[in-house]
Amino acid sequence: MISAKLVVASLALSMTLIAAAQSADAPVVKSGDQWTYQNTVETGPSGWKQSHDTITVVRTTSSSIYYTVQAKGAPTGPVEVIAGTDWSRIRNVDGKETTVNRSLAFPLQPGKTWDVSFTEHNPNKAHTVEQLDTHYKVIGYETVEVPAGKFNAIKIEAEGQWNAELAPMSNVTQAANTSAGGTTMVTQVQRTQPGKATGRTYKAMWYVPEVGRWVKSIEEYYNSGGVRSQRFTAELESYQLTAR
Repeated sequence: MISAKLVVASLALSMTLIAAAQSADAPVVKSGDQWTYQNTVETGPSGWKQSHDTITVVRTTSSSIYYTVQAKGAPTGPVEVIAGTDWSRIRNVDGKETTVNRSLAFPLQPGKTWDVSFTEHNPNKAHTVEQLDTHYKVIGYETVEVPAGKFNAIKIEAEGQWNAELAPMSNVTQAANTSAGGTTMVTQVQRTQPGKATGRTYKAMWYVPEVGRWVKSIEEYYNSGGVRSQRFTAELESYQLTAR
């Protein structure tokens, strides 16, 4: 007869093995690893452009991944970029190095959540202050098909909100009035008073452990009226990893 303690222990072991199988640790990234993506940018209801960009790892350290981005057919050389070891985006915000996008937080397990928040002063001419808050969650495994093939990927979703203080602005318009006495230029200045604006963001990423990076990603930005202003889509076309 099998004891109750043995049954409980067996169940606990089975659950541990299942959890381990669903969990994904950080990839081993090496110099020479390369991924090529088809990137599509949609702006407003009609703006659209597409590029094919190749990412090549130059070197890695204990804290960073150094890589280049080369657009196919671009007249200039590759852009050199630094990312965190989890491919997070890091840049200077108000004089301090800040993580502004962290789509992967290893180990990846279904149900895991994390947040990224930061505030930036004068990020552009329209905003004097901008705050972004993003909540990430690992959804689980999902089949996704991209130009590089069909993959069993870990899907991560993120929803967020941005708040901004609008900068005062002046719009100048000129018109010419022509009469028998000649031409007169009329200048009109319209000033926009400071105010506040808010909007939302949505992100989704499909990460494949054996690829070492995501095979598809989507980023969407919505304005104060809830209308999508931009969408960025990346789909893996090919990849090549150095010997492990």
